[in-house]
Amino acid sequence: MDQTAAFYQLQLHRHPEARQHLAGRGLRDSGLIQELGIGYAPGGNLRRHLAVLGYPFDLLWRTGLIDHQGRDAFCRRITFPCHQDGRVVHLYGRSVPAPFGSGAAFPHRFLPGSKGGLFAWHSVREFSPVILVEGLFDLAVLWQSGFRNTTCAAGTHLTPFQWAQLTDRPGRQLYIAFDQGPHQAGQRAAHALAQRLESAGLQVRIVHLPAGHDPNSYFAAGATAADFAHCLEQAQRPRP
Repeated sequence: MDQTAAFYQLQLHRHPEARQHLAGRGLRDSGLIQELGIGYAPGGNLRRHLAVLGYPFDLLWRTGLIDHQGRDAFCRRITFPCHQDGRVVHLYGRSVPAPFGSGAAFPHRFLPGSKGGLFAWHSVREFSPVILVEGLFDLAVLWQSGFRNTTCAAGTHLTPFQWAQLTDRPGRQLYIAFDQGPHQAGQRAAHALAQRLESAGLQVRIVHLPAGHDPNSYFAAGATAADFAHCLEQAQRPRP
């Protein structure tokens, strides 16, 4: 997994269209991109690379990095490695339109198995308050804007492990900043989660962004750190 994440990081530098996609999503800080280990999976070349390093086909297939025909699991995706105890334990692939800038995108993808814990929890857990977002692009743009107290659940539903991480400190202050999409699925999930977390002893506020936005799209559309800070100031407790 470490070798795969490193390989995808290298591919990001070899494919300018992938870097352009990151810039279009508002992520331009090369140092942060390196820190987060963000990479790019062009597809079609991972098996060959790992075979040269001595990894057998069966291992790559069981890990989920390739399918039974040897094709890459990740293709035309921005990749985010998820770490635990200093090692990459999972990879998340965020789709990129094909061709770049137009057309339908491939589905987002996780490897098989649990999605693991909250992203970068080893560093974020010491902050008060903590900001919880849905996606890793949301986290990336918030870190870029100085909100390093942000973590990500990779979705709106917490695994038992993620729940245990968030509730390990009674009274923790938490802001939930989920998608403000037109169907309000993100906000409904935020309210349901906030009520549960309040019952578990946390102090929870729900962040309301402009309609149709998530944190990533909000910053990509030109919002500033001050704009988001104002949203935090206006955040409200969940309704009973």
